[in-house]
Amino acid sequence: MEHTASVNPWVALAYLVSGVCFILALRGLSSPATSRRGNRLGMIGMGLAVVTTLVTHLPVQTVGLVLADPSGAIAATGPLFARIDMLTLLEILGAIALGAVIGLTTARRIAMTAMPQLVAAFHSLVGLAAVLVACAAFLNPVAFGIAELVVPMIGQPFAAIYPVSRIEMTLGAAIGAITFSGSVIAFLKLNGSMSGKPILLPGRHVLNLAVLGAILALIAGFYETQAPWMFWAITLLAFLVGFLLIIPIGGADMPVVVSMLNSYSGWAAAAMGFTLGNSAMIITGALVGSSGAILSYIMCRAMNRSFLSVIAGGFGAESGGASGGEAIDRPWKRGSAEDAAFLMSQAEQVIIVPGYGMAVAQAQHAVREMADKLKAHGVRVKYAIHPVAGRMPGHMNVLLAEANVPYDEVFELEDINAEFAQSDVAFVIGANDVTNPSAKTDKSSPIYGMPVLDVEKAKTVLFVKRSMGGVGYAGVDNPVFYMDNTMMLLADAKKMTEEIVKALD
Repeated sequence: MEHTASVNPWVALAYLVSGVCFILALRGLSSPATSRRGNRLGMIGMGLAVVTTLVTHLPVQTVGLVLADPSGAIAATGPLFARIDMLTLLEILGAIALGAVIGLTTARRIAMTAMPQLVAAFHSLVGLAAVLVACAAFLNPVAFGIAELVVPMIGQPFAAIYPVSRIEMTLGAAIGAITFSGSVIAFLKLNGSMSGKPILLPGRHVLNLAVLGAILALIAGFYETQAPWMFWAITLLAFLVGFLLIIPIGGADMPVVVSMLNSYSGWAAAAMGFTLGNSAMIITGALVGSSGAILSYIMCRAMNRSFLSVIAGGFGAESGGASGGEAIDRPWKRGSAEDAAFLMSQAEQVIIVPGYGMAVAQAQHAVREMADKLKAHGVRVKYAIHPVAGRMPGHMNVLLAEANVPYDEVFELEDINAEFAQSDVAFVIGANDVTNPSAKTDKSSPIYGMPVLDVEKAKTVLFVKRSMGGVGYAGVDNPVFYMDNTMMLLADAKKMTEEIVKALD
């Protein structure tokens, strides 16, 4: 089986350059300071891959010259030549243009608060694309170059799919289907359309293992027999597995789920790259799959979660479900914007801890303005970012970068946690779970063992929250609210921050 990339060195070179761009893009995205360059390199690499694939796979029609005598009878046929099938080409370009319009429109209109939902939705589309490509390859394998037409002595001709392509095709369909249905559930949970609490089905572990075992058995059977019903059964069961794996996972683990589904979408693309004989898809899919898996592992360590437990679909969710969902009725102190402005203006160092509440209120620009005012008063300002703050990896970093917060003022948990004890004020804006000290002491808490920001060690904690009635995404109350050194600032995060800015003037 030969593919274009294997016989045309220029195509192989173009895909290689594209792969290098993707690697450099990932390198650039490792730091906010180089993220723009990384994005540009990724766009260049993808553009090069798309153009190369389009040019080398232009739809052509074979046309022959027919010569006729005056009577209309065919006298001779001329040489055959190929011409571009313009109708098919226009259909391809139209599909690309439609996708570009959807992507541009979505990117311009989507709010930063909905970015996690957008990522989950896009992951679902990648998975669905892999399934559709696998289905197309199965229905017409000869056109994809993964089969040879067999003409038996008796019976109808049939396409015998190459054995290795049967594995690639079924794996691509299975991983893609899991990615699609799992991403849909993640989207519904992130969007609030479904409860963020774990939905624990009875005997779910046995059921998951049984369905996964059936999929593997069917893949082996399809490898041996190429039975059509097996391919469709694999696809349908994989859709079911994606649903079963994600619904037991609680909201506290949702950032890991988003990263994990990102990894799945990469492996699905890589599998279909083998089916299509496209090295660019293989490289890109492998990069996305491996980087997503590594990120998921790092985040699991940051949350004290078992990596295998999370990817297996909520193993141990009995202890990781949302509990204690009601706020505790205990005394607490309420402050005003003027109180907060006075305390911070008199401080030597203020550490700002952003969370999802800041994203919901779109208060990042007001926070940066507040920080600028404080620095004008001679106050040192730093930002503390928890690895899983928000609803997706890097959510807070993106928001702060959007507000032009200097990169050298932003610190990760392990770099700044020791400084809270020497800080005058910790200004927490909508970050509940990642500042909850119960994670260090309460073994019954769903976030027990997760490293948290030690905001309670600051001399004063200013906690911006809409009301005392709500709890964090993990569904647990935060004891910091009721500590003697805590002052609750109950209001919309953006409105409260803007009032503090006015008070600082």
